[in-house]
Amino acid sequence: MTFQDINDRIATMAAQKGGLGVSFKFAFPEGIIVVKNDGSVTNENEEADCTISTTVENFSKVMSGDLNPMMAVMTGKIKISGDMSVAMKLQNLL
Repeated sequence: MTFQDINDRIATMAAQKGGLGVSFKFAFPEGIIVVKNDGSVTNENEEADCTISTTVENFSKVMSGDLNPMMAVMTGKIKISGDMSVAMKLQNLL
C-alpha cells in the first residue's frame, strides 16, 4: 500500500462516516493526512486533536490486520500525541 492508497482509503472512510466531531492527523514520512472534525480530508499540515505518526508499512499492516494497533503503540511502531481519548475514536473511522 502506498501513501496515496492510504490517503484515498482514509478519505473514502471519512466521507462515509461523516464528521466525528474531532480531528485526526496521520503523519507519515511521505506526507500528512488530516481528517477534520466535519469529515473532510486535507493534506495540509493543520492542527488536530490527535496526531498518529507511523510509516506507510506499519499503517498498512494495521489496516490489513497483520499488526495489532495496541502492540504497535507499545512497541513504538505507532506514536500518538495529543488527546488519547480522541485516538480511541479512530476505531469508528477505521
